[in-house]
Amino acid sequence: MPFVSLAQNDKDVSIPLDHFYVDRQGVGLFRRLLSKVHFGLSTGYGSTKFRHNLEDFGIYQPASGNPYLFNPTTPANGLFNWFNEAVDTTLTINPGEFLVSPDTASIGFRSKSFNIPLRLTAHVEIKQRYRIGAGYSFEFTKVNDFEPLSFGNDINSYEPEVSSFFLKKYFVLLGASVYRYDNYLLTVDAQIGGYSLGKKFDKAVIDKGMFFNLGAMVEREMSEYFRLFIRPSIEFKGYDLNVAEAGTSIRHRMNAFYINVGASYRIPELRRCYDKLCRAQINHAHGNREYRSRVHPIWKKQNPHYGENYPNLIKYKGKNKRKLNPY
Repeated sequence: MPFVSLAQNDKDVSIPLDHFYVDRQGVGLFRRLLSKVHFGLSTGYGSTKFRHNLEDFGIYQPASGNPYLFNPTTPANGLFNWFNEAVDTTLTINPGEFLVSPDTASIGFRSKSFNIPLRLTAHVEIKQRYRIGAGYSFEFTKVNDFEPLSFGNDINSYEPEVSSFFLKKYFVLLGASVYRYDNYLLTVDAQIGGYSLGKKFDKAVIDKGMFFNLGAMVEREMSEYFRLFIRPSIEFKGYDLNVAEAGTSIRHRMNAFYINVGASYRIPELRRCYDKLCRAQINHAHGNREYRSRVHPIWKKQNPHYGENYPNLIKYKGKNKRKLNPY
């Protein structure tokens, strides 16, 4: 009887793995894109130095009260409230009162005030190094009295009509990470944008430019989603207050130094596990959908491939750590 082979080809005898493994459903496009965005919130302290360039004006100091500015070509035309608006007045100069013209010396005023900023940012990281984003800052600014740059014995401090105001800033953010040590990251960045001085300023006579903020941020990576940071920075900005009657303007500089402290958070790509009884620490699946752990805190570093909630077993902790045999 001839021999008959009963062998089958490999395709016929292969194990149908699709009966044992389920194709996991991927993350949606919107959530994948959103997981690339880092949101930051911070507050802190700022010190603003106001300084006024009065090279085109003279200063008249009456017997008491605030000093006035005047046009050297028409000394009777005075100006007060020249910090946030330009208000004209007629000067009556009495004998013995102090008067200084702009060609006599370098005259002007300066003030050191403080800010309390609240800043919100959003940025994406390219190749885990470069950053691009945008932000908004809302700051309470306290305005102290202005001290004269010269003739301090003859000119009183100038008390502006505005004692405080809210400064609003909107900007683009550009940065790059330059150094890493363990979980610490050093990033230098720049914020460039515009600002609003608030309702207490006469915007019809004010010309503003852009502001430039340069800072260095030290971040502590608490986890793959959560960071704490501190950011010292310096900022340059100013505005011109136009005086139509004098045909010139007063340059106001308001450079500042800031220290911001805050936190940033990145929305995870995977959804949190829906099962309240699930205690898996790693990324895992239920059915055909993948989830992240619901028991791992966002402020603790986590390897998504194995749990790190308890890197040291209980039997090695406390009084047990002195035992040669912890069992």
